[in-house]
This record gives sequence, C-alpha cells and structure tokens, in this order.
Amino acid sequence: METFAANLLNGLSWGMLLFLISVGLTTVFGVLGVLNFAHGSFFMLGAYLCMQIMHIVPSFWVGIIIGPLLVAGLGVIIEKVLLRRVYDRDISFQLLLTFAILLVLDDSVRLIWGPGYHVVEAPVILAGTIPFFSHSYPVYRIFLVIIGPIIGLSLWSFFHFTRWGKVVRAAAVDREMAEGIGIRVPLLFTLVFAFGTWLAALGGALAAPHQSLAPAMGERIIIESFIVVVIGGMGSFPGAFVGALLLGLLDSFGTSFAGRAQMALPFILLAVVLLFRPQGFFGREV
Repeated sequence: METFAANLLNGLSWGMLLFLISVGLTTVFGVLGVLNFAHGSFFMLGAYLCMQIMHIVPSFWVGIIIGPLLVAGLGVIIEKVLLRRVYDRDISFQLLLTFAILLVLDDSVRLIWGPGYHVVEAPVILAGTIPFFSHSYPVYRIFLVIIGPIIGLSLWSFFHFTRWGKVVRAAAVDREMAEGIGIRVPLLFTLVFAFGTWLAALGGALAAPHQSLAPAMGERIIIESFIVVVIGGMGSFPGAFVGALLLGLLDSFGTSFAGRAQMALPFILLAVVLLFRPQGFFGREV
C-alpha cells in the first residue's frame, strides 16, 4: 500500500508537469498548426532563468513569475521574426525551423550556464518532507500534485468563459471564419505562441526544484509531450490532461514494476492508441 501510494503521488506530480508542457504544445498546434520542436527548449530555458533570477533576487516565487515571462517575450520575437515566414509553406519547413531554434537555444544554455548540472532549492515553505506511512515524502511534490489541477482548471475556465479564450477556440476551429468576423489573426497567432511558450517555461520553472537542471533536460520532456498530445488528441485540452496523467502514472509505476523495460512503455502505449484510435482519445476524426 505504501509503495502504491508513493508511486501514485510520483506519477501525479510528474503528470502535472507534463500537462503544463503538453497543453501549451497542443494549443499552439490547434491554433497555428505548428508542431513546435523547440517547445522542450522553452521548458529548459524557464528552469534556467528561474535559477538565474533566484541568484539575483533570492526568491523562488519571483523566479517562477519573471522567468516564464521573459521566455514568453522571446516567444513573441521568434513568432514575429521567424515562424510567420513559414505558415504557408510545407510542414517540413516548420519542423526544420523549430528544430534549428531548439539547437540554438540548447547551445546558448551551454555557453551561458555551462554543460554541468545545477540544483535549485525549493522555497522554505515547501522544503523538507512530511510523514508518509513508515517513511517520508517531499513536500514539494505534494505541492505539484495540488497546483497542477488548479492551473488546469484555471486554463479550462479561461478557454471556456473568457472572451479571449473563446476567440482562441474559434480560431482553432476555423481560422478563415475567425478572420472574416474581425479577429486579428496575426496578433492572435503571436499571443497564442507566447502563451504556449509561457506555459512551457512555467513548467520548467516549477520543475527546477523537482529535478537537476542540465542543457539536455528539454529533450526528454518534448518527446513525452508529443506522446501526450498524440494519445490525447491533437489540439485537445482534455486530451492533454488525460494523456499527461496516463504517461506520468505509467512512468512512475513502470519504474517500480517494469525495471529497464519502463523506457519502452510510453512508446508501446503510443503504438496501441495509434492502432485502435489514430485521432487520440479526445481527437476528432478526419
């Protein structure tokens, strides 16, 4: 029972981080139609900027506010200067461009912060452990389990009950019709890409006390995020949530019960979903 509960909490905490990354990725794809390979690098950059800001202003909370905002600003520049040039071209141009951005950002992090590992301490209020059966459990992981659904509910409310959220959904359903009723689509594209970038960076900032920081930390997360988006359904908000939870739990329980075979489990799940429901759990048939 203790092992099951620990694996459940571990899976939920990792799943919530995956959800933050995946919902930004699926939102950008749903509205812009861009599969962004650089999304994992924005996650990594959010973590590093949070760490850097904490060196200047010794406050984790300041770091998770300012760091993602700076990355979102970078997202605005990337969308306006680079991505706008390839919207009407073949998808291979988008993939190559975002992959090039990934390489540039990864190498930039290595040049600025070095190739080694870095550790970010959790804030005092979330440091330490709490009693958990006969052992203890990190308070920060409990925080991730709690804050994840709160952010998810806030995002869902934004998309369904605010004017801007409805505009984003309208553009995702029919871009040409949205432009026809007066929505400024170029501005919307910029804001949506910045929003998706901000979500990725926020996930990175929240992950900073959860794992060691390294220049390649975005590579694993982007692979798992693409798996989440595919099994949940491209462009689907509920799909991103369910897919992230499934993958988080699969990662946690697989580590305990499948050993080294755990690394293959997400890809097996992906293959099964593609065989029996190619559009994903919440995707629309085409």
